[in-house]
Amino acid sequence: MGIRIYRPYTPGTRERSISDFAEITRSKPEKSLTKSNHRSKGRNNRGVITCRHRGGGHKRLYRIIDFRRNKHNIPATVATIEYDPNRNARIALLHYEDGEKRYIIHPANLAVGTTIVSGPTAPIEIGNALPLGNIPLGTVVHNVELTPGRGGQIVRAAGTSAQVAAKEGSFVTLKLPSGEVRLIRRECYATIGQVGNVEARNASLGKAGRKRHLGRRPEVRGSVMNPVDHPHGGGEGRAPIGRSGPVTPWGKPALGYKTRKKRKLSNSLIVRRRRKSSKRGRGGRDS
Repeated sequence: MGIRIYRPYTPGTRERSISDFAEITRSKPEKSLTKSNHRSKGRNNRGVITCRHRGGGHKRLYRIIDFRRNKHNIPATVATIEYDPNRNARIALLHYEDGEKRYIIHPANLAVGTTIVSGPTAPIEIGNALPLGNIPLGTVVHNVELTPGRGGQIVRAAGTSAQVAAKEGSFVTLKLPSGEVRLIRRECYATIGQVGNVEARNASLGKAGRKRHLGRRPEVRGSVMNPVDHPHGGGEGRAPIGRSGPVTPWGKPALGYKTRKKRKLSNSLIVRRRRKSSKRGRGGRDS
């Protein structure tokens, strides 16, 4: 698992870098664990664009992932490690002893042929899934549930991991990748280890065409639009935006403006807020 860097043979390869796919052991997915995937292209049920800059892209066959890990106390062997076009992490195909097959998110350093298991009494080893209350302090986990039985909802991206920081009463304190410290119920399951494909964030697309293959259409800065199209638009030449700070196309503050609901029920479970995201400097996008 690493990054392959290209020499500048063409303008498209000058800044191009991709994964070397060294950990992939199979190219075609398990047919019984795939289904067609409708892509909304940013439109609602009336066909109106509600999320800009989406559309096109290569067709994707959806792989059904087992986020619940609810097949308890039945050992499974890692059969293959595969590419998934729907996420930046890799997926691993498990063959259970009773004959069933399931996909899971591939943890880092989980090799083909390894036996893993899920359940309250599972050993603390990479790939095993346990309730947070049964995981020792300081352990690195991923694919964490927020509601018992619903399946992992957070810490699923490539290279991410959370750490069990404390236990008190019916809650476990977890330090998340964003820096947020949060309380989660002891009954919620999590998988031991860090998500694989750690180098995913170091890849560079290199050209606009690869962005289009991913289903992303071009973005245009607000400062080059007309006033009717964006609050930053208008003026002669390279005019400033004419406001105290950048705003969205709908006039709301951008870059650092908090949008979380103040009365959200889960606010009481957040011990420490996530660290602030770095604002874009001069010359960055302002739309």
